[in-house]
Amino acid sequence: MTQAPARFGTIRRQHDREIVALAVPAFGALVAEPLFVMADSAIVGHLGTAQLAGLGVASALLTTAVSVFVFLAYATTAAVARRVGAGDPQAAIRQGMDGIWLALLLGAAVIALVLPTAPFLVDLFGASTTAAPYATTYLRISALGIPAMLVVLAATGVLRGLQDTRTPLYVAIAGFVANAALNVGLVYGAGLGIAGSAWGTVIAQCGMAAVYLAVVVRGARRHGASLRPDAAGIRASAQAGVPLLVRTLSLRAILMIATAVAARLGDADIAAHQIILSLWSLLAFALDAIAIAGQAIIGRYLGAGDSEGARAVCRRMVEWGVAVGIGLGVLVVVARPAFLPLFTGDSAVKDAALPALIIVAVSQPICGVVFVLDGVLMGAGDGPYLAWAMLLTLAVFTPVALLVPVLGGGLTAIWAAMTLMMTVRMLTLWLRSRSGRWVVTGATR
Repeated sequence: MTQAPARFGTIRRQHDREIVALAVPAFGALVAEPLFVMADSAIVGHLGTAQLAGLGVASALLTTAVSVFVFLAYATTAAVARRVGAGDPQAAIRQGMDGIWLALLLGAAVIALVLPTAPFLVDLFGASTTAAPYATTYLRISALGIPAMLVVLAATGVLRGLQDTRTPLYVAIAGFVANAALNVGLVYGAGLGIAGSAWGTVIAQCGMAAVYLAVVVRGARRHGASLRPDAAGIRASAQAGVPLLVRTLSLRAILMIATAVAARLGDADIAAHQIILSLWSLLAFALDAIAIAGQAIIGRYLGAGDSEGARAVCRRMVEWGVAVGIGLGVLVVVARPAFLPLFTGDSAVKDAALPALIIVAVSQPICGVVFVLDGVLMGAGDGPYLAWAMLLTLAVFTPVALLVPVLGGGLTAIWAAMTLMMTVRMLTLWLRSRSGRWVVTGATR
C-alpha cells in the first residue's frame, strides 16, 4: 500500500524539477526584455525631455508591434515540443525553421509598412510637436531591427520546444549588456543622439538573432534537417498562429480599454493606473514563466502519446500557479508602503492606487491559474479555443469597463473589472481543462 503513494511522490518531484528547470531561466529571460527599454530610457533621458518623450512614443509603437507577433514563440514552442516528445528531432527542427522563415517574412512586411507611415503613426499616438521628430527618427531606425526581433521570438520558441530555456536567458543577458554599451557609445561617444540609441538597439537585436540562428542551424545540421524555406510548412505555421494572434489582440484591446477609461477619470487616476499596470505586468512575468514551462512540457508529453502524464503535470502546474499567485499577493500587500513612494509623492495618486493595489494582490491566485492553463492549452495546440475564449472575455469586460465612468467607483472599479476579466478567463480555461478535449496526442494535433 505504501508503494503507490511513494510512486506518486516521485512523479510529483519529477514534475517539480521539470517545471523549475524550465521556468526559472524563462523568468530571467522575460525580465531581461523590458530592461532594453529601461536602458534606452536612462541613456536618452539625459539628452532632454523632448528626446525622452519621443523615445516613449516610439517604444510604445514598437512594443505593440512585437507583442502582436508573440504567437511566433508560442505556436513554435508547442509544435516543436510535440515532435520532440514523438522522438523526431529532425522534424522538430524543421518545424522550427518554418517558424523562423515566417518571422523573416512578417518582419519584412512590417518594415515596408512602418518606414513610410512613421510620421503618421507617431502623430496617431499623440506625440507633441517637439517630441514627434525624435519619435519618427527612432521609429524608422528601430523598425530595421524588427525582423531580428521576430526571429528572436521564433527561435526562442524553437529552443523552448527543445526543452532549453537556459540559452534564451544567456542570449537575453548578453543582448542587454551589448545594447547598453552600444547605446552609450553611439549616443554620447559618436554624438548621434537618439539615432545612436536606435542603432545600438538594432545592432544588439541583430546580434541576438544571429546567435539564435547559429544555435538552430547547428541543431539542424546535427539532425539532418533542411534549412530551406518550405511554403507548406510556413503556411502551416501561419495558420497555427492566427488563433493565438486573435487571443493576443483581444488581450491588448482589454488593456487599452482599461487605460482609456482610466484616462477619462482624471490625471490622478490615470497616473495611479499606470503604476498599478506596471506592477501587474511585472507580476505577470513570474506567472508567465510557469506558463512557458507548461507549453514545453505539455507539448512533449502529448507528442509522446502520454495523455495521463499530460493531465498529471497540468494538475501540478495549476498547484504551482496558485502557490506562486498567493506568494506574489502577500508580497504586494507587504511591500505596498515602500512600493508607491517609488513612483509618486502625490497623495491623490497614492490614495487612488492603494485600493486598486489590494485588488491586484487578492487576484494573484486567479492570475496564477489563468497563466498556467493558458500555457497548458497553448502547449496542447488548442489555439482556436483560446481565441474564442478571449473574444468572450473581451465581450464581457468591455461593457463593464465602459460603465465605470457612469456608475462611479474610479480606479478601484476599473481594477475590479480587470479581476472580473481574469475570473472569466479562469472559468473558460478551467472548463476546457476539465473537459479533456485539449488532450490530443501525436506528433501533430
